[in-house]
Amino acid sequence: MKLSHPIAIKTAALLGSWVLRLWLNTADYWFCFEDPQSDPHRTRRRNIYLFWHEVMLFPLITHCGPDFSILVSRHRDGELITQVMRMFQGKTVRGSTSRGAAAGLLGMMRNQPSKHLGITPDGPRGPRRVVQDGAIYLASRTAMPLVPAGCAFDGCRRAGSWDKMALPRPFRRAVGVVGSGLIVPGDLDREGIEACREKVQEEMDRVQARAEQLAAAGKIDTCLEPARRVLDASLVADRRR
Repeated sequence: MKLSHPIAIKTAALLGSWVLRLWLNTADYWFCFEDPQSDPHRTRRRNIYLFWHEVMLFPLITHCGPDFSILVSRHRDGELITQVMRMFQGKTVRGSTSRGAAAGLLGMMRNQPSKHLGITPDGPRGPRRVVQDGAIYLASRTAMPLVPAGCAFDGCRRAGSWDKMALPRPFRRAVGVVGSGLIVPGDLDREGIEACREKVQEEMDRVQARAEQLAAAGKIDTCLEPARRVLDASLVADRRR
């Protein structure tokens, strides 16, 4: 059922956010940062973080806050996502990597409190796990590095949607693997954009595969640190600035 009335959308967002918070907080979250500059809570650099559409529940619980704005599609489902994120104290920019990208980009730049931008490079309609040119365009116009992030839940269920949305099982491990930032030149032609897109695609596939491997492993890898420790460190860093 599609929701269109503003009151119905806000009601669904309120109830949905309450259920999601209880459900997602049962997971055991861990992070592996391959580059210190890619840790959003510790770097001074502004980054564009890429994560697949199917794992959007992961950053919803771990990274909603004043440092992030998430690019959300202009389509009707995007309004529900926006309302849910507001319930989690998250910020959104309405636009798309395929349509309305310029408006979304301007909104992000005007949103001064936000340091980083998060986008799903295969959203909002797919194909699943295929990086679209829009992500490359955004990076080239903002001079912000593209940071590939793989997110995985151990033994998750899958929805019947186009992206096979990951539905985490309670009390299981969840792992985020964050790669190094990729710089996109600002004067690319079509061939250059495609070459960068292929490189980003390769890195997205790599970090996602590693996240899935670490999430399913029987023991905690030495590269991983608990999400709580990561967030606690960010609070200390903020006090020092």
